[in-house]
Amino acid sequence: MSFGFFRTLTKPSRAPVEAREHTVAGRTLPLRIVENERARRLTLRIDAGGQGLRITVPPGLRQGEVEKFLHRHQGWLEQRLAKVPDRPQVRPGIKVPFRGVPHLVVHEPGRRGTVSVEKGEDGPRLVVHGERLHLPRRVADFLKREARREIEGLVARHTATAGRKAKAIRFRDTTSRWGSCTSDGTLSFSWRIMMAPPAVIDYLVAHEVAHLKEMNHGPKFWKLCGELCPDTERCKAWLKRNGGALQAIRFE
Repeated sequence: MSFGFFRTLTKPSRAPVEAREHTVAGRTLPLRIVENERARRLTLRIDAGGQGLRITVPPGLRQGEVEKFLHRHQGWLEQRLAKVPDRPQVRPGIKVPFRGVPHLVVHEPGRRGTVSVEKGEDGPRLVVHGERLHLPRRVADFLKREARREIEGLVARHTATAGRKAKAIRFRDTTSRWGSCTSDGTLSFSWRIMMAPPAVIDYLVAHEVAHLKEMNHGPKFWKLCGELCPDTERCKAWLKRNGGALQAIRFE
């Protein structure tokens, strides 16, 4: 969620100005104030899951202007944070989406520490073996493996269509973006995208592959993105609407 925030995939020079806390709606959140030489105005962003705030400022801005900016947007922050979903902990008995379908997490300690997808009387399940202590990490590791297998294949397909090659593919647990493309052709993806429907996974890959040719969000970029993924608009809207809930799930 952001206020006046426009993502850029280039690499502007950025330097942290200050790291402190800010209280809003009874919640004390970490606040990062970051100077960006390309910024022409102040922008405010809420990290995924409502876990922190970030203000990007033009060079040389006085501290008093930041305080005024925060004061003006206190109401906006309260409204947005009120909509932030709870942060459920992965544990037996809850449902975790996998490829867009909720799966009941079931713990069966009798076998070695693996995760399997099984059909149950109450719907699909993620059956996790091994010690209970390691269950959240094993579910996360399962999603990471599935992400690598699925996304590497999608990258190969979309790069062949786009006529560009990716230098490398990386997987991370990022909180500020679902994917990125660097100027040298390295693609990065959040493995949490495996909780989204297949069409949304395909859109994310198409989006980042399109950046191999167009390092911007201009008309040529969106035209190429639509050619790679005809369902771009619907999938983009789904991720904007539901992405926060996926980012909020805790795998500690």
